[in-house]
This record gives sequence, C-alpha cells and structure tokens, in this order.
Amino acid sequence: MEELKPRPASSYPLTPLGFLERAATVYGDCTSIIYNNTTYTWSDTHRRCLQIASSLSSTGIKRGHVVSVLAPNIPAMYELHFAVPMAGAVLNSINTRLDARTVSILLRHCESKLLFVDTLSRSLALEALSLLPPNSKPPLLVLIGDDSADAESSDSSSSTVDSRFCCTYESLVKKGDPDFNWVRPQSEWNPIVLNYTSGTTSSPKGVVHSHRGTFMITLDSLIEWEVPKQPVYLWTLPMFHANGWSFTWGMAAVGGTNVCVRKFDAPIIYSLIKKHGVTHMCGAPVVLNMLSNFPDIKPLQIPVKILTAGAPPPAAVLFRTEALGFIVSHGYGLTETGGLVVSCTWKRGWNKLPATERARLKARQGVRTLGMTEADVVDTESGLSVKRDGSTLGEIVLRGACIMLGYLKDPNGTNKCTKENGWFYTGDVGVMHPDGYMEIKDRSKDVIISGGENLSSVEVESVLYNHPAIIEAAVVARPDDYWGETPCAFVSLKAGLTQKPSEKEIIEYCRAKLPHYMVPKTVVFKEELPKTSTGKIQKFVLREIAKGMSSSSTGESKM
Repeated sequence: MEELKPRPASSYPLTPLGFLERAATVYGDCTSIIYNNTTYTWSDTHRRCLQIASSLSSTGIKRGHVVSVLAPNIPAMYELHFAVPMAGAVLNSINTRLDARTVSILLRHCESKLLFVDTLSRSLALEALSLLPPNSKPPLLVLIGDDSADAESSDSSSSTVDSRFCCTYESLVKKGDPDFNWVRPQSEWNPIVLNYTSGTTSSPKGVVHSHRGTFMITLDSLIEWEVPKQPVYLWTLPMFHANGWSFTWGMAAVGGTNVCVRKFDAPIIYSLIKKHGVTHMCGAPVVLNMLSNFPDIKPLQIPVKILTAGAPPPAAVLFRTEALGFIVSHGYGLTETGGLVVSCTWKRGWNKLPATERARLKARQGVRTLGMTEADVVDTESGLSVKRDGSTLGEIVLRGACIMLGYLKDPNGTNKCTKENGWFYTGDVGVMHPDGYMEIKDRSKDVIISGGENLSSVEVESVLYNHPAIIEAAVVARPDDYWGETPCAFVSLKAGLTQKPSEKEIIEYCRAKLPHYMVPKTVVFKEELPKTSTGKIQKFVLREIAKGMSSSSTGESKM
C-alpha cells in the first residue's frame, strides 16, 4: 500500500466555488436571492457570476489579484463571493462602517486592483482614495447601483455615474460571457479571501484563507447547524464579517433562498420572517438582544433557527430570545478560522432541565466541530491542558483544516499565533468544564487583575444583563492605585423606564450576586455602547475612557 500515492484524479483542488455550479444543475429553477422586488433563481445567479468573472478577466484582473468590495448585504455582495474567485482573484470584503482613513489603509495594504462600491458608500470610497499616497496606483472603481437605496439617499447625484467610476456593476454583468470558463485554483491552498479583523482591537490584521479551508468550514458549518436542503436564510449577519461565517457559499451548497437586506431593525426582521417564511438566520448577541427587547412582540408562529457567536451571549438574553420561539444555537469562531469551529452541541437530556439552566448551558461555547482536529484550553506558561473544573483559566487553542494561511505581510504576527507545536493560539481566555465543554471567560487583554485576582469581565456582564433596567453592559479595567485595576461597568438602560437606577443601586445589585472583588467599583451610564459592525462591543474604546478617569482609589480601599 505504501506504493499508492495521490493522483491528479484524487487530489483535484477543493473549492467552494463548485457549489454554485451544482446549485444551477440541481436547484436551477428555485429561488436563490430575494431583495426588495428583485428575485433570482440559481440559474440566474450562476450565469450572473460567470458574466462578472468574465468581465473582471477582460478588465485585466489576474490570478492572485485582490478585488475589494464595499457593500452591505445586497445581491451583488452575495454574487461577488463567487464571481471574484471565479476570475482567479482574491475577494476582500471591507466593513462598510469603517472610516475613510481606515479604508484607505486597508486598500493600500492589500494593493487592491479594483473596488466595487455600493451607491451609499460612494463618498466613503472616494474620500478613502483621496487619502492614498500620491505615488500609489488607486484601484479601479465600479459602482453598484440600487434604485431603492438611491431613493433614500439625500445625494441627488447618486443615480448617475461620475467619471471616477469606470463602469457600473450591471454593465459588467451585461457585457460578460455567460459561458466563461472560470479560473479554477491551481492548488487548493491558493488564497480565496482576504478579511481584515473586525476591530475589537485597534489594529486590524489581514487574514488570508485558502480554497481548501473555505470548502471545509462551509461543509462543517452546514453539518453542525443541521441545515437542511433549501432553507430560507435571512441575511442579518454582515457578509463582510468572515464572509457571513461561510454561509455565503453554504447556501449554494444546499440550494437555499438568500433573503438580502440592506439594513434592519427588529420590526424589519419580524416582517421579513413572516413575509418569506424565514427558517434560518445568524447574528451576534446584539441581534438577539434587539429581537428580545422589541416591545409587544408575540411569540413566532413557526420557530426560526438562529445561530449566534461573536461575543459570549448572556444567559438572560438567550432565555428571552428562546421564549419568543427562536431556536438558538451558539458557537465560537474567529476571522482566523473562517467561521464557527466550536459549537455548544446540544444534548437531548438537557431539554428536561429548567429553562434558566438550559440557557446557562447554552451560553457556553462548547466542543470542537467535526471539521476541527482538536480544540483545547491550555496553561499559558506550561502549555499543558488546564483542569476540567470549569474555573481554571487558560488560553483557547485550535488545530484543523480551516485555520487561516496567515496574516498578509505579517510573518511575525502569523508565527506568534500559529506556532511550531501545531496549535493556533486564539488569545481568548476560557475554562474547560468537567463534561468537556469549553467556555470563554475573556479576551486575554480583557482579563482584569484586581489585587492579584484574575477577574472575568464576562461573568460580571452576565450579572448586569440580568438587571431588569439594563439593555447593554460591558466591563473593563480601570486603573487603581491600591488594587492595580478595578472593574468599571459601562451600561445603557432600556427605553421608557419610569425610574432609572443609580450607580449605587447597580453596585449593590452586583454585590448581592458576585464575590466582592468582582463587583464594579464604577458604573458609567451611556446612551449606547460603541460597537463594531457585527455587534461586538468595542472594549478597547471603553478601556481608553476608563484609563482617562482618575484612579478609583485615593487611599486604602475595601471590597
């Protein structure tokens, strides 16, 4: 048997792009995309992607070139997840909520050759290009038109194309060849996407994923979430966030219907669920919070499966969301893993437990998915697995097929987190429970060290979220002359309260439910907490505010 080696037929490059070809054959006359009054079938989507890929090749886009897109969850954004790599290029989806300076830095860093720009991001893109160094070659600009967005825009010129844009998206579709022989990867290790980290830290990194890794995470996610054939999927998770956790390609694999939505709030979500018979959706815990706090909402007539990740969801939010008829699944992943690689896989026996206990269990991140080789929590000094006691802190480490190729132009950063021992070090602090399920306690930089005690901000936040007046909470370290650091809570309150709690009342509430060293010494009320586009609270912003406060101790303190 040792003489048998891989042959071309058995080692042909894996790529998620083949899912679209298959969808056009199997689900050709079935609905692929719904957006306002626009509807496409899988045959339409396949043809349009080939035409865009053909036009990109004609424009001079070659294998390995970076093509960027600045757009929300609209049909063009979905199509570009196939069309760009079908031209051999690498797709770079840019967060639409970034400022022009940051967009400019990203475009320069990845040396983008072409930038697709949604009509409402036009001024952002033009300002970003104006900030590029004079000697750098700016990317070509292609405008993605949208009649509904143009009608809302205050810019009267938004429906016209100025000379700074080489053409429109639809013109590329029209002139492209629907029989284009798309550019297949030479190796499954070729890059397919470049994603910049979402900004919970102040310095984004360019994460590069391969065709192989993306193929694996896509199938892995469909299996773990038990996605059936032809679901109706509502795009409440930005596609620019880790490519929608791989469900951009995943919906083609199962012939699903993509319900695209430019922007949303709770009424829009509930309306689209009812109108289109939505079966699945994803979102950060902030989306769950939005849905569960919408006033006078009645429980869903037909359950909707919702997958949440991106930040540890408070058990109170999970409990409220499930009470409305949503079936919540919870997982964990990073931009560097391309999707969710740890999942709180549900055990049937847990259904017999009280609702509050079910919510507590579901708030844990869980166990590795099938596509991950190993996942563990290790001691940062010895590198050994921590005790399975649910309290010993360690760093979450992963190894498996969908780990990134590395950070673009950052070999030191790549080597720092993907080490020679074969592990990817996440920088997330967690514990391992006796049943083998892991739970995140914090980002390593978010752990508060008060009087020598390591304090998990997530635990304090979970208590704050149970307070009847609080809608959002985040806890960070505030410098303290005596303790070194103390917990500082930032909270926003629910609308329409007849009586707002004071700082003292919230501190006393926490004191009744937490060890005294974990109780916030400071509570700051804010109308809304700063967030990334995917709903993660930007703790680095809050840490800077807390640092700017004077020390919370003036002498000896007692806690």
